[in-house]
Amino acid sequence: MAAPCVKAGLYIHTRNRLVLHKLEQVWLRRNFAASSTLSQHATASKPGSVEEIVIPKKKTWDKVAILKSLASTVSRDRTASDYMFQDDPYLTPKTTTEFRMYSLALESGRSAAKYVISSYPRFFQKDFAEPHIPCLMPETVEPQIEEVSEAALVERIRLRKVGVAVDLYDQLLQAGSAVSTGVTNDLLDLRGIWMRLRREKSVPLGRGARRRARTRRAECGGTTTTQRGIFRLMEERNERAYCALIRGMVKYGAHRKAFDTYTDMLNSRLTADVHTFNALIAAAPTVREYYSERWDLITEMLSSMEKQRVKPNLLTFNAVLKSLRRCGTLGRTQALQTLAEMKALSIEPSLATYFHLLGIFYKAGPSARSATKIIQEVIDEVSGKSFTVRDPDDVQFFIGAMKICLDLKDMELAYRLHRVLGEGHNWRLLGERYQQSMYYGRFFNLICMMENVDVVLKWYRDLIPSHFYPTSHGLRDLLQALDTDNRLDLLPQIWRDIKQLYHANKPELVEEVLALMSRDQHSAELQDSFADCALDVKKVFDQGDGGRTALQWTSSALSHTTTILLQAHRTREAWAMLQLFQRNNRVPAEALLEEFVSCARGSSEPQLAVELVQLANCFSLPATAQLAKRVEQEFQLNPEQKKTLSELEKHGDSRDSGSDSDSSGSDSDSSGSESDRGKE
Repeated sequence: MAAPCVKAGLYIHTRNRLVLHKLEQVWLRRNFAASSTLSQHATASKPGSVEEIVIPKKKTWDKVAILKSLASTVSRDRTASDYMFQDDPYLTPKTTTEFRMYSLALESGRSAAKYVISSYPRFFQKDFAEPHIPCLMPETVEPQIEEVSEAALVERIRLRKVGVAVDLYDQLLQAGSAVSTGVTNDLLDLRGIWMRLRREKSVPLGRGARRRARTRRAECGGTTTTQRGIFRLMEERNERAYCALIRGMVKYGAHRKAFDTYTDMLNSRLTADVHTFNALIAAAPTVREYYSERWDLITEMLSSMEKQRVKPNLLTFNAVLKSLRRCGTLGRTQALQTLAEMKALSIEPSLATYFHLLGIFYKAGPSARSATKIIQEVIDEVSGKSFTVRDPDDVQFFIGAMKICLDLKDMELAYRLHRVLGEGHNWRLLGERYQQSMYYGRFFNLICMMENVDVVLKWYRDLIPSHFYPTSHGLRDLLQALDTDNRLDLLPQIWRDIKQLYHANKPELVEEVLALMSRDQHSAELQDSFADCALDVKKVFDQGDGGRTALQWTSSALSHTTTILLQAHRTREAWAMLQLFQRNNRVPAEALLEEFVSCARGSSEPQLAVELVQLANCFSLPATAQLAKRVEQEFQLNPEQKKTLSELEKHGDSRDSGSDSDSSGSDSDSSGSESDRGKE
């Protein structure tokens, strides 16, 4: 009886605990839903308690949040080319020239497609997208209004049809139709941006003719004749018309006429806008000769802005700093005051501001070290910040700063600058592809000069070819870095990269590779690798690189290649290289022939040694007799070979004696002439 009672009691106790636990959970859920804020305060009041996580009822996601999440799961492929070329690996460029050609071809194809869609929009009216996507449908780029009217002029201005809009404006004036001031101002703005009409096909001008034409355009105000004509025909010349004309003149080099027009504007009691003042400040150094006069004109423009209550913006101060770059040492004293005034007006500097500051304080030459403090302060300012384009010159900052780091040979500054480039979207401010190549080329050049070979190879694999394509100069810097740290075992691998990057047609680079491989004696395994590489170089000389023009053999290239083959004990292949001396009208060095004799003795090939003496005799080398004696002493020769060598030795001795007699005769003649002069 006791055992069943105990089991029944345990069962009832367990069931009661389960029921109480479930009731407690339900009560907690209801209490949390009713007063979640209260429970948070209660939790926060307890010391050492864990913070409660509150799940929001609704989360608003970005439109590209999924794409951002997917992008965060992958990293950049350092061995791949730019993403724009991954659709067709066969056409992947290997040099900067090919990159430019291929990218221009892609852009030309897009332009051709846009032209077809714009010219024949009726063939592209079917809409497959659901829902409708307006940007995928063809835009109307052809004028729809045919009659001569102001509405037609407005349409052509909107479509950026410069020449057609100017012709239509002339037709309206000839017909006696009045054109509103606003439309005329729009036409002036358009004409100021696109001064030149579409050129007719003509014979290309030479460099001198282009320079003279550019000078004439600057003297007469560029091609602003039509714009000035429109301006003169205006009945009401308002501020906007004057500003458009001045900006157009500054843009196309008519700086003096721009300041004259600004004087006329002041006489008409009109006020210029901030963009016009920015253009005039940028043009100030071209209309004054002395530095002090340039600065006086700049301060005069700034004073006019203050009088006319025109508030300066970022571009105003950047224009001042850009003009101070052409004011010599005076610019240094005024640049910091300009920057202080800029910060007093709560205007945040852009990368162009710092670029102009570096240009003012840094001048290449002996005084370059004085700019170290400036660039350090500039990098301190931009570190940890993400910038956006606010000035067209923003894309010049990273290139200019890296050039200063290269000139100063400051590796730490270069690394800090490169980290700034990686902040946020700063990489977008690196400019076009040519500017990117300049930046990475300077960065890699500095690394090759200042770092050890392991760091150099790390950056080499990281930057090439995913970021830029190195020039032959950059690859020569890499070879020098390998030579400095005695890592010549990597030369065959670097040669394969040189071929892949299509730099095997550069004579200086190829001879640098051959010179490094032939300079010292290495292990047998490495010498075999060098010999294979040298034979691959020989194919480039004989057949060309990828269908390109074959290189011309030089004496140094032939000597280096032969030496590499001799060091690897490949006598037969070295003998084939010696034959190329005679075919290419080159003369081998005597030391190379001596080395070949030693290699032939090691491989027990007396016939090659005799043929070498015959080759030296063909070149009429003075060392022919000496080579013949050495071969006769160090090799076991048959009677025919001994006879050949004796004849070559006699021939060499007779040549040497003839040359000695000639030299002694010339000496006697010179001594006789000296004695005659003494008698005189």
